[in-house]
Amino acid sequence: MTTPPVSAPQAVATLNQVTVRYGAQEALREVVATFPPGAIGLLGPNGAGKSTMLKALLGFVQPTAGRMHVLGLDVATSPLQIRARLGYMPESDGHIPGMNAVTFVAYCGQLAGLPRSDAMQRAHEVLYYVGLGEARYRNIETYSTGMKQRIKLAQALVHDPDLLFLDEPTNGMDPKGREEILELVTDLATRKGVNLILSSHLLPDVEATCERVIVMHKGAIATQGSIAELKAGRRQVFEVRIKGDVQTFTQALEAEGVECHDTGEDLMRLFVKSDQGPRDLFAVAARHQIQVRHLRPSVPTLEDVFAEAIGED
Repeated sequence: MTTPPVSAPQAVATLNQVTVRYGAQEALREVVATFPPGAIGLLGPNGAGKSTMLKALLGFVQPTAGRMHVLGLDVATSPLQIRARLGYMPESDGHIPGMNAVTFVAYCGQLAGLPRSDAMQRAHEVLYYVGLGEARYRNIETYSTGMKQRIKLAQALVHDPDLLFLDEPTNGMDPKGREEILELVTDLATRKGVNLILSSHLLPDVEATCERVIVMHKGAIATQGSIAELKAGRRQVFEVRIKGDVQTFTQALEAEGVECHDTGEDLMRLFVKSDQGPRDLFAVAARHQIQVRHLRPSVPTLEDVFAEAIGED
């Protein structure tokens, strides 16, 4: 008996040749992207087009060209059905003045189609989940920046969505609060099995929570794939600290095919070819009377992948 092939899981979102223009400016430019199930990072500098992509997938922004599908539905013909199954945590605040937290989150649940009693019960549950249980009867205007981020996450979760869009979820948070939000995102993706797209310009946030990444730059896709595979595809890395003329050393290394990244901390990251090693680096230094004070092997990071994808040195 032949075992049937295992089909790949259906993508939660796809964009096919999508272009979005604001006047003469192209915010998205012929974007082709696939978001498989799981936790996917949408990474890029501010202004890269990340928020525009999420708003286009939600049906808030109409593309100039191209097709989009979310959860198997066409965004052009089924935006309301899609939004009923999505949770969206926007970058900017969106609470209603004069409401306390539990009333606001319950109201968001009702807007998503939950009966009033179910919406209130779910509001209490998600507020405890995001760490606002003790403050759920306080007016939202009295909340700190970190608490307002948590309330945005709570309203995105209240109707138990099939897919979460998180747009800069740690914006303005202190280190402890940021770490706690990322722990919640990780718990949602791993223990609770929620599909999510996390949009951020912060590389550590994406690397801490996501297995795959789509990197955007100037409205286009710079690279995409598994974080582990993208890092593994890079060359061997050495960390080097020298005494001498850095510019001369860099130019000499680049002439030998070595890729040089300045970390800004008196430390260089050198990406060497497969046939190169420490002896070659020492030889270049010796030829130019440069003293190598520190040299050790390193591993490629998501920051290296990001820098290469958007063309930074």
